[in-house]
Amino acid sequence: MTPYDLDVRAWQESWDRQQETFMPDREHRFDAMLDAVEAVAGDRPPRVLDLAGGTGSISLRTLARRPDAEVTVLDLDPVLLTLAEAALAGRATVVTADLNRSDWAAALPHRDYDAVLTATALHWLDGPRLAELYREIRDVLRPGGVFVNADHMPDDTMPALTALIGARAKARRDARHRAGAALSWPDWWAQAAGDPLLGPLVEKRRQIYPTGHSPEWSPPAAWHLDALRAAGFAEAGVLWRGGADAAVAALR
Repeated sequence: MTPYDLDVRAWQESWDRQQETFMPDREHRFDAMLDAVEAVAGDRPPRVLDLAGGTGSISLRTLARRPDAEVTVLDLDPVLLTLAEAALAGRATVVTADLNRSDWAAALPHRDYDAVLTATALHWLDGPRLAELYREIRDVLRPGGVFVNADHMPDDTMPALTALIGARAKARRDARHRAGAALSWPDWWAQAAGDPLLGPLVEKRRQIYPTGHSPEWSPPAAWHLDALRAAGFAEAGVLWRGGADAAVAALR
């Protein structure tokens, strides 16, 4: 094992801890997503697309549960894709594509996935583009395939309680950052920028996102369900919920 291998493992762990400060129940949503994959795939090795997959968090958990899975990771971020490629070590196909472009699916090796999974990523897209993307996702699923999107999706029937839960979660997150229990989002990227392996890729990332990502857009789960039904999915519903976060699922 080379020092680079050890660095990759450390950066993967660092990424997970950073993400868990935002989502203490992160593994619960992943479990719910993978339960849905197994439900639609049955005994067959599942073919899974990890959409906007970043460091391959979903892919790694998919392969841990189903080593026979055929996995594709798609993202645009050169830093996160480098970590994904190293961590997955040839066990998945890693492709680069921009979900803001309607031709992103041309980079995929397949057009008949059992499942398309994404988490904490599509909030970077605005409403019209996300609605269009849902139609494009449907087209890369086989009939009977499932799409799951886990993200910040407040329940619009409980705005006051959702705000209180969110404030409490932020207080816990801020306390962890102050204590150094985990890096914050900007601190993680600052650390990456100073790393000899990742630093040049952080600069490349800045060229791709010169003004950073667009502002986050997090509509309620009901918006996503309406958009998924309008995109032609046979059914759509909430698969999992934890506080102001949810995972919506849709069946082609």
